[in-house]
Amino acid sequence: MAEVEAGNPFSNLITEVKISDESFAYFDVRSLDPATYDRLPFSIRVLLESAVRNCDEFVIKKQDIENILKWESNQGQNVEIPFKPSRVIMQDFTGVPAVVDFAAMRDAVKRLGGDPSRVNPTCPADLVIDHSVQVDFARTSSVPFRQDALEKNQELEFERNKERFAFLKWGSSSLKNMLIVPPGSGIVHQVNLEYLARVVFAEGGRLFPDSLVGTDSHTTMINGLGVLGWGVGGIEAEAVMLGQPVSMVLPEVVGYRLTGEIGQYATSTDVVLTITKSLRGVGVVGKFVEFFGPGVAQLSVSDRATIANMCPEYGATVGYFPVDDTSLAYLRQTSRPAGAIHRIQAYLQAAGLYRDYTQTEQDPSFSQIVELDLSEVVPSISGPKRPHDRISVDVMKEDFQQCLSNKVGFKGFQIDPSRHQDKVPISYGGKDYTLSHGSVVIAAITSCTNTSNPSVMLGAGLMAKMAVERGLTVPAYMKTSLSPGSGVVTYYLRESGVLPHLEALGFNTVGYGCMTCIGNSGPLAEEVVEAVDKADLVVCGVLSGNRNFEGRINPHTRANYLASPLLCIAYAIAGTVRIDFEKEPLGQDKDGRPVFLRDIWPQRSAIQEVERQFVLPAMFTEVYQNITEGNPRWSGLEAPETLQYPWDAASTYIKKPPFFDGMTKEVPPLCDVNNAAVLLNLGDSVTTDHISPAGSIARNSPAAHYLASKGLTPREFNSYGSRRGNDDVMGRGTFANIRLVNKFVAKPGPRTVHWPSEEEMTVFDCASRYRSDGRPAVILAGKEYGSGSSRDWAAKGPWMLGVKAVLAESYERIHRSNLIGMGIIPLQYLEGQCASTLGLSGRESFSIQVPADLRAGQLLTVKLSDGRSFQARARFDTDVEVLYFRHGGILNYMIRKM
Repeated sequence: MAEVEAGNPFSNLITEVKISDESFAYFDVRSLDPATYDRLPFSIRVLLESAVRNCDEFVIKKQDIENILKWESNQGQNVEIPFKPSRVIMQDFTGVPAVVDFAAMRDAVKRLGGDPSRVNPTCPADLVIDHSVQVDFARTSSVPFRQDALEKNQELEFERNKERFAFLKWGSSSLKNMLIVPPGSGIVHQVNLEYLARVVFAEGGRLFPDSLVGTDSHTTMINGLGVLGWGVGGIEAEAVMLGQPVSMVLPEVVGYRLTGEIGQYATSTDVVLTITKSLRGVGVVGKFVEFFGPGVAQLSVSDRATIANMCPEYGATVGYFPVDDTSLAYLRQTSRPAGAIHRIQAYLQAAGLYRDYTQTEQDPSFSQIVELDLSEVVPSISGPKRPHDRISVDVMKEDFQQCLSNKVGFKGFQIDPSRHQDKVPISYGGKDYTLSHGSVVIAAITSCTNTSNPSVMLGAGLMAKMAVERGLTVPAYMKTSLSPGSGVVTYYLRESGVLPHLEALGFNTVGYGCMTCIGNSGPLAEEVVEAVDKADLVVCGVLSGNRNFEGRINPHTRANYLASPLLCIAYAIAGTVRIDFEKEPLGQDKDGRPVFLRDIWPQRSAIQEVERQFVLPAMFTEVYQNITEGNPRWSGLEAPETLQYPWDAASTYIKKPPFFDGMTKEVPPLCDVNNAAVLLNLGDSVTTDHISPAGSIARNSPAAHYLASKGLTPREFNSYGSRRGNDDVMGRGTFANIRLVNKFVAKPGPRTVHWPSEEEMTVFDCASRYRSDGRPAVILAGKEYGSGSSRDWAAKGPWMLGVKAVLAESYERIHRSNLIGMGIIPLQYLEGQCASTLGLSGRESFSIQVPADLRAGQLLTVKLSDGRSFQARARFDTDVEVLYFRHGGILNYMIRKM
């Protein structure tokens, strides 16, 4: 029997399970109230177990356990609960700022008289470097089958990011309890699924569920393996790493019942796009979604992970699939140790956490039930600007045509009539082509969403084989790429014999990372860019990713569509999205006969047979056995061996942030926000991509001017995401998205108007002027403010610009948390109100009264310079969030606590 901390009041629940002659202890949470427990959704059971295991009557109390156990009556009642996950996972774009903050916190603790060595993660933290590599090299007219693209992209990645990588190496050696997975290993969520996930922890003779939070919104992908986890803001994740629980409201749980089987021509990608649109219509923001029903048993773990991955796109906190026999089969397939798998099954069965989807008597209670018959799913694509705007492929041609006729918006484009031409001839690689609206200029098989799923990857390979055999090709000017989520993908594509056919169509492996999905698509051919700009063409990117927000994929592709890897190939061959696959051929074969999509679409049974033969445990063993060592470039990096990081004042990548400058041990009093200017007046669905871009740095932007002043050439600018360790760059890059729609200015872009002078200028310059005038700033916004990626710089950036509050109609969960973590007030209009109903032009000055006894959910009075006033709700949803705000942010609170 393992020893249990004396402070836990639930020690009487400790029991033993014997597995292969070994005894393990675990908390028998079900014994609290078996009848009530058996009605709980499985995801809530994990929350309950975590609370019981970590209960110490200081942070997690008996009342918290009681509140979770009584989920049926407490759901939707704003009942606050704590969640202390078993681990944290990060990628490098969000991980670098986290390590920077840890380094800065060590300095602050030392300055305030504390011990900087205490600043370490207290729970396991894994960081996978996957966001830095870009598609700089791909096939070209002169090198159509570019075998050196992978090596050249990785070489350039190290050249650009050597300083960042060395800093992370410092963190891996200086910070305790942190694992760094080097670049070139794969995408964080796929590495998590295939290698890092424990499913059940076995530590010190004790068993408990694997659970996590991550600094990337697609952390939810691991829900497909039965591991409860979701994305949080980087700031909140840092607090978890320091031992703080996540404070949350006990969620409602929507049960999503799946029946039937996926049809012959549909894929798991089509299923998730269908579910995403369905749940956006239901409205699941802030809720858990838990999948059940006999249809789940028909899905592989890779299929489930695909569905769970896009949870942020349908707005839920998690999309959870409890562990079952299929989960254990996946663990065997991915070469997890047999002893560990045996422990997982024995513990989860004993603890009431193991599922049989065919047994309806195991179905728990749900807040609401939604149903989908998988056999009704049809081939789909989502776009042109949002992941949840699903379109059936059979109406895609008409839908795109309608988008061209619509006014600018989520399903429309603003076309300059003075430049517009319907068709533009170009010459590329010695051949003549014609570009028009709908031409596909980027086709990328990319992203953790699909590259983790052998069925769609092998399906794409088999389809490529048949296409090549029929003599089909892809236009030479198109930027095609393949960026697998792990080395295992390349392994089984090569061993099954389909990789050469993918390469023949231009889908060469260009790197192991997120790449095109996060905007690292690299430059397009100059001939294409010139034609697009000259005629103001709406050209397209088609990618197997999970995000397609405006300005994200490439500045020259205004329409971007999410699709399965098979459809990426189909649209690449067609060269346009303006095609009806049923009636129009993809092209002609060697004999001039038409070839339709149905002629090269592989049978589901054929795909499954290839998967059975070629996706083998030995592949996973070989790929992951030396994963932490990295390549020679990584192993040769030198990093400081110091407790406190030696900041380099000349660095344009890593800089000591100003967040803790002037901080004292004492908690400052709450103050009103007086005479604030409206920096931006925004509409609905402003994403974190709009707030904090991750793509290229425009040459005429404030960030570019800053880097140029440091002696850097445009070639050395790199991307915003790679420079998240430098606040001077990121502050200037805040609201720098070229597609940002600000009601103060006529055209989309990173510009605004200064009040009262009415001068138009960049957002950064305007914020700087307000700061020099001693005026705080506020932002007006519509619905779903802050949707998209869980970027902490989407909150840190506004803090740098002097923003004290945001006033929106609704918020996405992670971004609201990040704002609070930086001491920014998230205000929400009252029901039925918005800027237009209140007659707010944005020219007014705003003063917000913040009472000394501020409480969660309190109504605050907002006074305007014209004498009017109204009330708005402070979106502090828990008492802990109010506590963090009082301290000026969550990290300030942690520093004072130390």
